[in-house]
Amino acid sequence: MKKIDLIGVQMDLGAATRGVNMGPAAIRYAGVVEGIEALGYECEDKGDIIPPLKGATSEKLRNYEQVIYCNSNLYDKTLESHQAGNFPVILGGDHSIASGSIAATAKHFKNIGVIWVDAHGDFNNDESSMSGNMHGMPFSAVCGAGPACMVDFGQDPVYVNPKKCVQIGGRDIDPLERVRMKENGVTVFSIAEVDRLGMPEVIRRAIEIASDGTEGIHVSFDVDAITPESTPGTGTIVHSGLTLREAFYLVETLYTSGKVLALDMVEVNPMLDIRNQTGVIASELILSTLGKTVY
Repeated sequence: MKKIDLIGVQMDLGAATRGVNMGPAAIRYAGVVEGIEALGYECEDKGDIIPPLKGATSEKLRNYEQVIYCNSNLYDKTLESHQAGNFPVILGGDHSIASGSIAATAKHFKNIGVIWVDAHGDFNNDESSMSGNMHGMPFSAVCGAGPACMVDFGQDPVYVNPKKCVQIGGRDIDPLERVRMKENGVTVFSIAEVDRLGMPEVIRRAIEIASDGTEGIHVSFDVDAITPESTPGTGTIVHSGLTLREAFYLVETLYTSGKVLALDMVEVNPMLDIRNQTGVIASELILSTLGKTVY
């Protein structure tokens, strides 16, 4: 059984709404370490990466220096975890951090798939983004569609094949993102497709696509994929998301596939939460991805 490395990133500078920098603490308070150990794993909490207090910014790449600093450090920590034969679980923080974690997984395994669970596409770059907020760019970055600065830390980046990438639960995707995702060959199971096909079929197809000819799958889960009545503590709320049972079925099936190489759990915002409801759900989703079952 693999050792679990828990890596937190106190990053909220990639987002428009502040507060997700406290997400790692909220997930820890919900008992994620104790839960991992109860499953029989050894768990080492590696602590948190903290961005510098100040850094360069621009209209097209807001707070880019601090975002890149965190991603570079996360890349190093995630790569070290993989090299030790461990399983990294990354606690966000806003979704910009996924570019650092996925870059490390791709570097170590060379050929991976990605399953991106999110209300948003996160497939903008600095030219297509309407806001310049970098949490809307990491999926594009790891697929080699820019911005390159999010994945290139002087380490000869290895990009993910977008045809092995799947987005699940999208319901707020910018017009230019749609074009870019289609052009790059990303498979999108929007919330309408989840309704039409059902989660069992969606996740079956997603695993098939992301694992076909690859070493395994990096899963990046944004809690805003879930309907906000269940996870109110997140910064970019969109109505009518995945139900809790759909979300748990998704991660439970990922565990049984045996294909998951690493997990990001991001965008928990305690400032907007109700009695740490979202932190608890995020913790339980992590545990289910690691094998916790109802019976």
